[in-house]
Amino acid sequence: MKFKLRRYFLYYIGRAVAFVFTLIPLRVGLAIASGVGTLIFHGLPRYRNLTIDNLRYAFGSEKSDEELKGIAKRVFQNLGKNAVELVNLPKFNKARMDKFVRFRNRERLDKAYEKGKGIIVLTAHFGSWELMAAALRENGCPGVTIGRRIYFKKYDDFLNQLRRSRDVEVIYRDESPRKMLKTLKKNWIVGIVADQDVDSVDGVFVNFFGRPAYTPSGPVVLARASGAVLLPVFIIREGNWHTIAVEEPVELADTGNKEADLISNTQKWSGVVESYIRKYPDQWVWMHRRWKTKKQ
Repeated sequence: MKFKLRRYFLYYIGRAVAFVFTLIPLRVGLAIASGVGTLIFHGLPRYRNLTIDNLRYAFGSEKSDEELKGIAKRVFQNLGKNAVELVNLPKFNKARMDKFVRFRNRERLDKAYEKGKGIIVLTAHFGSWELMAAALRENGCPGVTIGRRIYFKKYDDFLNQLRRSRDVEVIYRDESPRKMLKTLKKNWIVGIVADQDVDSVDGVFVNFFGRPAYTPSGPVVLARASGAVLLPVFIIREGNWHTIAVEEPVELADTGNKEADLISNTQKWSGVVESYIRKYPDQWVWMHRRWKTKKQ
């Protein structure tokens, strides 16, 4: 009972704080959020240490301890900014979005639409990924995002309410794959954030920062089943701007060996994700245990 009451207490406190951040200018809110992120970095040693440990595990001797600590602090600052942008999504109409978010290689997205079989937008918990979904929708790209249910329904409902304010719909990953296939059949986008070690979904081991990492195989399986284009897309925070970078489609190998092809194709898109994290390490969520599942 105490745990349940604490959830409600934190929920309503969070809603009150979110409301305050919708009343102040966005740039002011982002500056405050950066400071709050710094405070959380210092105030939550468990998550701070996990973030630094994961950074050290990934980069090894490539970066000094001071560099890793600086990156880790900016990770928390970025998450604070993400939260402020998320609660302000209802205010991001097309005109405001165009002032705040720009595209790089948009023509690759347009070309993918020409195939007529839908687009699987493959991204990561990177940059302001919720803002990216809204920006794609505001720029005439209908579709859905694949998400997981949050353990506390009120949190889940609030998050989906913010998404729907910008016409972003969600299919839960425990729902029937037919919903995803129907979406792709309309030549719409299915957005997948597939960069975490989740033992409840099917996956394969691929190389990630030089180490075996259990990685969801769903994007490749869905692309194979639908004929959709598998397109890596990322949003990069650049000062007061965001850039949505559209990569070249992942060309899926088809050698006739399904198991080998699944691993090879998953490695291809995972390598693109790694390349962005290496370039912008402070924009990925490092407090997840990415290498928790061990290869037998």
